[in-house]
Amino acid sequence: MTPLTLLAADLAAERKSQEVTDWAARIGWVVGLLIFIAFVYWLMREGWKWRRLLQSGLPALPAAPDAVGEPLRTLSGRYHGSTTAGQWLDRIVAHGLGVRSRAELALHPEGLAVVRPGAQDFFVPVAALRGARLDKGIAGKVLTEGGLLVITWQHADTLIDSGFRSDHAAEHPAWVEALNELSGDTGVAEPHHQEGAR
Repeated sequence: MTPLTLLAADLAAERKSQEVTDWAARIGWVVGLLIFIAFVYWLMREGWKWRRLLQSGLPALPAAPDAVGEPLRTLSGRYHGSTTAGQWLDRIVAHGLGVRSRAELALHPEGLAVVRPGAQDFFVPVAALRGARLDKGIAGKVLTEGGLLVITWQHADTLIDSGFRSDHAAEHPAWVEALNELSGDTGVAEPHHQEGAR
């Protein structure tokens, strides 16, 4: 045999010995992964439903009165969720309070109007306002220090912290001052430093 014939034979042998892809094993892994993801999603959904059931005693959110004065201050931004006051991970999901959304805030002499496209709007009467503060985290959302406007308010027997972030974060300190002045600055809205919040 000539060297050229030997080289051709070696190349032919290499082509024949190429490893064949095991499609059955690959499809099995993909199906298994999809089943696992679906199971995790189902567990999260069940946890959300269980939390909603636990909070079913929370009354319906108040709506804005028909006549309110001119807004003292307005804000456009995002609503990041509500928790039991002082418990930054104890998310409240009843009445759509757990749904993150865009938000338009208007502070009136009568209270705070929260308009949320795609989620339930609500109104916090001035008598229910307990103060405001700057914080960095609420309901699983963590931002930079002072990046979150947290408003504390009373709804029935529950003291609630609601977190907002303005499109212009420089507005936050003025909002804290206005809310504390309107609510009488009860001192309830001091920063909360739970374990894991740092």
